[in-house]
Amino acid sequence: MSFQAYLDAVETKTGKTPRALVAEATELGFGPDTKAGPILAWLQESYGLGRGHGMAMVHVITKGPGIGSKHVGTTGTHRDESDTLWLDGKDTKPADWGA
Repeated sequence: MSFQAYLDAVETKTGKTPRALVAEATELGFGPDTKAGPILAWLQESYGLGRGHGMAMVHVITKGPGIGSKHVGTTGTHRDESDTLWLDGKDTKPADWGA
């Protein structure tokens, strides 16, 4: 599963875009210096997210939408279209995103 696919699944599970969850996390005081544990606990308690999907959100909350380019343009199961994640909702992602 690609990193972007994890975020799209988070949106499906929570009904909120990743950007909306980042904003909520910021309101709760979570940010770049926050350890994963408190964020994971919040996402589990509030939205029922498991560790894998939660860790995808931990990355975005603490590090922003940039990811490494290791899997960009590859053909493996972890491939991503871009080294920048789309946070504004899977239904608004342009068809040529990452091209």
